[in-house]
Amino acid sequence: MQVLAITGAIRYGGLDPLQEAVQVAKEPALILDLTGVPYMDSSAVGALVRVYVTCQKAGRKLGFVGMNARIANVLRLVGVDILFTTFDSVTQAEESLRS
Repeated sequence: MQVLAITGAIRYGGLDPLQEAVQVAKEPALILDLTGVPYMDSSAVGALVRVYVTCQKAGRKLGFVGMNARIANVLRLVGVDILFTTFDSVTQAEESLRS
């Protein structure tokens, strides 16, 4: 299980580190901790969908932690929120994704 803690706004021009980290991660489950992310733009939504697709193709589990209301609302408005499994804490995500 790998946890990637992301900090700062996720937006166009700053997506490469996220995408590279996901490509390098090879654990059977990936948790993206968005606690430190105050904002994301539409290109970040696309990046998160690509993370989802990458994990699905590799047979990896994916979970999100610390998604604030602003980010959750953006994902809901775009209609991709149903793709993402969210948890209240890293511990809860680890326990759920292990099973």
